[in-house]
Amino acid sequence: MQGAVQIGSWILLIVVFYLLLFLPEQRKNKKFKAMVSSLKVGDEILTRGGIYGKVINLQDDYMVIESGAEKTRLKVLRNAVGSIVSSKEEEKESK
Repeated sequence: MQGAVQIGSWILLIVVFYLLLFLPEQRKNKKFKAMVSSLKVGDEILTRGGIYGKVINLQDDYMVIESGAEKTRLKVLRNAVGSIVSSKEEEKESK
């Protein structure tokens, strides 16, 4: 009887860890992958390094962004995107 209670408490502990630690992380990763896959040429982004830029070219693993008044072009990994500041679709809807 005591062994069953110990096993049950371990199972409960594992379930709680899964619900509190692993499940939110999986949701966050899924949301990030959806954001990165929805990138389009013309979207304005903010990289995780703090660089604002406009997407000029998209490839499988990387993209080229244009940033600054000098129109500097940077080649960055797609996973470096922190957030999409504005997209072409948002601009069309606001006009």
